Amino acid sequence: MAREFSIGFLPLVDAALPILAQEHGFAEAEGLTIRMVRDTSWATVLDRLLYGHSDAAHMVAPLAIATTLGRGRPAVPLSAPFVLGLNGNAVTFTTAIADRISPGAGLGDPAEVGRKLAELAAERVAAGHPLRFGVVHRYSSHNYMLRYWLAACGIRPDRDVEIATVPPPFCADALEAGEVDAICVGEPWNSVAVERGVGRIVLATAQIWRRGPEKVLALREPVLADRREEVEALIRALIAAGRHFIDPENWEANAAILARPAYLDGSAELIQRAIADRLLLAKGTEPVHYPDFMFQYREAANFPWVSQAQWLYTQMVRWEGTPFDAGEAARAARVFRPDVYRSALLGTQEPLPGASSKVEGSVETQLAVGTQQGKMTLESNAFFDGGVFDPSSLEAYLSHLP
Repeated sequence: MAREFSIGFLPLVDAALPILAQEHGFAEAEGLTIRMVRDTSWATVLDRLLYGHSDAAHMVAPLAIATTLGRGRPAVPLSAPFVLGLNGNAVTFTTAIADRISPGAGLGDPAEVGRKLAELAAERVAAGHPLRFGVVHRYSSHNYMLRYWLAACGIRPDRDVEIATVPPPFCADALEAGEVDAICVGEPWNSVAVERGVGRIVLATAQIWRRGPEKVLALREPVLADRREEVEALIRALIAAGRHFIDPENWEANAAILARPAYLDGSAELIQRAIADRLLLAKGTEPVHYPDFMFQYREAANFPWVSQAQWLYTQMVRWEGTPFDAGEAARAARVFRPDVYRSALLGTQEPLPGASSKVEGSVETQLAVGTQQGKMTLESNAFFDGGVFDPSSLEAYLSHLP
């Protein structure tokens, strides 16, 4: 009998790998069955995981760290042995605001858009109606990437603008209802807002940080320990799904699968555009190609770099105003489990990095790196403002942030 993993998820394109691992037989080849359990908010995905109603979850990476550290609820240690993808989010403004801050065709320049947005934000504060952004969860990369961009452009989150939580399936609705002026969300929900004519995509989060972590496969620590062999089999199935996902020959079929009512329950056309890194920025225009908008497989995209967990922890400290704590930082770093990823893929064709941490933002051009097995070349992982995150100097990094 196949061993089963129930996996909680939200209807987002970046839930693709476990869905496709089951649908294409990659899980079966590893002796597994995957049962996907759909929810409407990250809070319910987390609750289902913590109370044992699911074995694993498609989860925003910072939420796994926050849960482990006991932010907002009793601490429950979670582990993330696999990254389901990098980036894949966008910032979509109401059409009126988009026309003011990014009047040209194509995606805007983050620094220039930020400069114009700062002027508008000051006007709105003076008028008593500050700009309001919708993000999918307090502990999400969406929230931290948005705040990083705003602060680097001289806009003070929580003072010059408001940031509210809106579950992904309701982001386009919130924009249409005028409850928010902009949303930072994953696909297909930006495209839904564009198709309705209520928003325009101005930035991709990959423009803010080229290789920022997004969703992870999260499990409770005891589940990982008890089912270690099965988790490693699951990782191999997910890797096979990642290889399949990025092959252009499979895009149409995979989009059709993801569009099914049990999964995203949406438009296969919108989903395929996201898979192909093609975005319809405004209604009535032609899609534009932004390479690596979604990043699901190359360059060890699925490897849980400890440095990425550490960056997320610094942003948690930064925006909550809590003191830096070395013990907390160490617990946050341990949420990402490169040791499990390595164990699962050792002896396969998959390249494995020689290190488990790296200086984020330091790669500007192609760079061949040392490996444990195979060959690997990394491409740009730049932050838009030229920032560099050295995981060996967390406190120094925090002290230099605006």
